Amino acid sequence: MADAEQPGPVELGHVRPEGPRNTDLGARAISAVVMVAVAAICLWVGGLLLDALIVLVAGAAYWEWQRIVRRMSAELGFSGAKSLVWMLAGAAYMGVAAYLMVTIPSMLVVFAILVTAFVDTFAYFAGRTIGGPKIAPAISPSKTWAGLGGGVVGATLALLLFMFSSHMWATGMGDTVSSGATHETYFVMFGGPELIASAIAAGAVLAVLAQAGDFFESWMKRRAKVKDSSTLIPGHGGVFDRVDGMLPVAILIGVLAQVAT
Repeated sequence: MADAEQPGPVELGHVRPEGPRNTDLGARAISAVVMVAVAAICLWVGGLLLDALIVLVAGAAYWEWQRIVRRMSAELGFSGAKSLVWMLAGAAYMGVAAYLMVTIPSMLVVFAILVTAFVDTFAYFAGRTIGGPKIAPAISPSKTWAGLGGGVVGATLALLLFMFSSHMWATGMGDTVSSGATHETYFVMFGGPELIASAIAAGAVLAVLAQAGDFFESWMKRRAKVKDSSTLIPGHGGVFDRVDGMLPVAILIGVLAQVAT
């Protein structure tokens, strides 16, 4: 999840009006409830409904990507060829992430969402509570090394929770967890019997990836001189703003799942 950037008031073809903070918080809360409800229903039903949601999210994120690239091109004087490379790179980035999320077991889609949410939450509270040196203030002024450490803790806890839950589900319901994947697969993917050490190492990698995805989008927006990727989600900005950290996490999880199975 991207931090609120402050390059200026200009957004993509839209200037956000100043209004009461309570109105923005209300819209943010309502949007959050709707997003959680839609995601929960699609994850519960699975199948084509979940696939459709993944494709829809990827498509919306790419639409926002190309809008940012157009603004970057205007601000930085990109050539047509350079703009095309950026467009193709975005299509590959979103497309690969979506393809992997569609092809892996739904439980791993849940894990990708869970770990990203844990990283964001723990990083936010650690950064606010501890503070300290910034990682890259020119790109994302609010991100600190303490926040990254909190993100590692969050990712580790999410991983342990997921592994424990999938193991309990598997042993309680038979070997098959989801879509033919066995519970042993999940343990092999993340390091085998040395559970805690493996979880910490994997948590560090996942946290760094989530933060890197966040930084990358922040860097793009600063170059384009925009605050949000769009205004599609009231109170939250755009879809890309919500999934920037999850994209690289999803790609890694998807690749590991393909290798493990």
